[in-house]
Amino acid sequence: MGMIYFEIQAEQAERAARFYTDVFCWMFTKADGTPVEYWRIDTGDGGRGGLLKRPAAPPPPYSGTNAYVCSFEVINYDVIAEAILKRGGTIALPKFPVPGVCWQGYFLDTEGNTFGVFQPDQNAG
Repeated sequence: MGMIYFEIQAEQAERAARFYTDVFCWMFTKADGTPVEYWRIDTGDGGRGGLLKRPAAPPPPYSGTNAYVCSFEVINYDVIAEAILKRGGTIALPKFPVPGVCWQGYFLDTEGNTFGVFQPDQNAG
């Protein structure tokens, strides 16, 4: 499988960009000439994504885009969790072990989007 491209939807794109820049040090570049407000994301490790304004009228019966959750690998789960909470994120599912694989947890960003964080650890569990 090739490179993954992800997108984040936000009520306030600039607020969301600040959150992810502060937590993960991602770089955001506003794209010109697009029909919607759109920001390109460079994660610094080869990952790429986009940030766009959440549609005003999502398709029923959903409250947002029908999507799945992305989890991001980190070096130190506890340090990143603290940074997320300090910058307005909240815990969706507390840290738990995936035995022999990693420590995993889920958060909500400032826009109400769920995302995961995991720290590889063969001794987890």
